[in-house]
Amino acid sequence: MSDQPTFTLTIDQNKYLPLDGREVHAILTVGATGGITTQAAGPAEAAEVIIVDTSGSMSGSKIREARQAAVTAVQTLRDGAYFAVIAGTDRATMVYPRGNPQLVKATPATKAEAHRAIDKLLAHGGTAIGEWLKLAGHLLTAHPSAIRHALLMTDGQNNERADVFGAVLAAWSGKFVVDCLGVGADWAPAELRRVAEAMLGTFDFVRDQGDLPEYFRRLTQTSMSKTVAELSLRVWVPQTARLKFVKQVSPVLLDLTGKRTDVNPLTGDYPTGSWGAEEREYHVCVEVPPGQIGQEIRAGWVKLVRPDTGDVLASGNVLAQWTDDLAQSTRINGKVAHYTGQAELHDLIQDGLSARAAGDVDTATARLAKAREIAVESGREDTARLLEKVVEVDPASGTARLRRDVDKADEIELDTGSVRTSRLRKEGS
Repeated sequence: MSDQPTFTLTIDQNKYLPLDGREVHAILTVGATGGITTQAAGPAEAAEVIIVDTSGSMSGSKIREARQAAVTAVQTLRDGAYFAVIAGTDRATMVYPRGNPQLVKATPATKAEAHRAIDKLLAHGGTAIGEWLKLAGHLLTAHPSAIRHALLMTDGQNNERADVFGAVLAAWSGKFVVDCLGVGADWAPAELRRVAEAMLGTFDFVRDQGDLPEYFRRLTQTSMSKTVAELSLRVWVPQTARLKFVKQVSPVLLDLTGKRTDVNPLTGDYPTGSWGAEEREYHVCVEVPPGQIGQEIRAGWVKLVRPDTGDVLASGNVLAQWTDDLAQSTRINGKVAHYTGQAELHDLIQDGLSARAAGDVDTATARLAKAREIAVESGREDTARLLEKVVEVDPASGTARLRRDVDKADEIELDTGSVRTSRLRKEGS
């Protein structure tokens, strides 16, 4: 039996276009099942860096919870994984191991040593997230064949200049995956969103700092479950066509369009990061030239590949066919419609919160009220409840208005949660 996961790629679309139709939309569902290891000799090599904010704002109970969370992450590491712990202030400091910056193998002995080192963490100084990521990157690049991951937690806003921070993200984008956690109500979601987007990771809100150890355990456990280090979507389109975008739409929204690596003039690779047993969905849009009635073309050829070897793990075609049958050409594929709506929901929330922060009450009200409507229609009850804490709608008149007093934590939870999407509900469920 193969120790490799089995990958599948299925494509949902309505291939029929009206005579003047130009845009082809398709949802790609990529699934990985089975396969516990990538080598018969044992688990895939894993490299993990745990980054703990120890700036001055982490004093008191926060630093105690952070120490416990870091210890929990270390205990969750599987034996044999390589790891390090970094303390983040206005610089990045090795907590464990001490001395030369390097990763060490997780064993009962090294985990116990790391525990003792973490217990000495104190809160002081500022916040320079770019510096933390740079040190993590240098540690992880020493393990090029490993599944490379960093867990980053902060409770405050980055003190670095925007251009300095941006340069770090650009330099390390795609080199390793970073999952971020924001604790409390004083951090900036936009900053961790930039990290997650650049590093193909996630960012989440820890509303109650007492829950921090559980978040660390869950993220570390997920990282340890990954079995394939790096896969890409390789997308070919005809010379006369244009690939407008490639976006991950489930489980979270992530625009991959700008992360393209050219394979040849017609083909590009879009990174998807590391994989375990899981399923993700992607939205591809191709602009094609007008065609003739009855003509069918391959508008795109999608492959799931190992970018280092070019090995193809799964593939599928995106098709286009022109028709004068109105019923065929106006039918919208259910998955395409669903995820288009989920993306619209995210954009409306982001636009609404930005307008609210800028004092544009009319725009904020209109965007957030529309977002609430879409959330209710698509079954996003959690998001609808959060939106109701920001905007209220009179059930009789349908008139919406912004609430005056909004808990900052509710706003952050709405902001961070807007990147998560719901799956399309099956008929009858």
